[in-house]
Amino acid sequence: MPTGATARKPRVTEPVVPASGIARRRAAAKDEANPAYLERRREIVEAAGRVFKAKGLQGTSLGDIAVESGADRASLYYYVGNKEELFHEVVRGAAEANLARAQAIRDSEGTAPEKLRALIESLMASYAENYPILYVYIQENLSHVPEKHAQWAADMRHVNRDYEHIVIGLVEQGMSEGTIRSVAPSWIVAYGVMGMLGWTNRWFHPETSKASAQEIATAFADTVLQGLVEPTPVRRRKRA
Repeated sequence: MPTGATARKPRVTEPVVPASGIARRRAAAKDEANPAYLERRREIVEAAGRVFKAKGLQGTSLGDIAVESGADRASLYYYVGNKEELFHEVVRGAAEANLARAQAIRDSEGTAPEKLRALIESLMASYAENYPILYVYIQENLSHVPEKHAQWAADMRHVNRDYEHIVIGLVEQGMSEGTIRSVAPSWIVAYGVMGMLGWTNRWFHPETSKASAQEIATAFADTVLQGLVEPTPVRRRKRA
């Protein structure tokens, strides 16, 4: 056997046994749904969210999360496997909250343009509130994630589809009620709205941007709706 292979062997095999043991304990504790365990895990996820917001995914370490949550790094493994797992939970929480707000907007009173404006404002506010977590997420290719994260990716694709259907549905509502012009198929209009908001990941930072999230949302909503909203017919005056 080559010397290099012998030298690498301890680094590969030594951590496996304790890690798998902790993983089994972690899975058992989650399955048992122990209230104290779940509450502590929720606190750790929230602490991780604060660190991710401040440092981003690449700049964050489990040590940073341990300090923020008031835990030592060794005990942290009893609640989470790695920082990616924590990041995925933070993303899931933010994305599901966005979906819930979109559902509430869809089911509220008002015209389609009014609802689209509220949705644009809501999503832009979420990008600022959860910066940079959601921006990292929207750049993620959910079709090419490691097998261990496959279930998370499938769940997030479902959330994405539900959100997209709401936006498409609002555009279709407007076209049906005559408040939005049929300038293109509803899905193209909806994807255009979402793409415009998502592109802010390239230049928006809530602390340094020259415009606030609300100002950006208002400008985007005005731009989109002025091009989409069906103008109210002007009645011609009768000649005297």
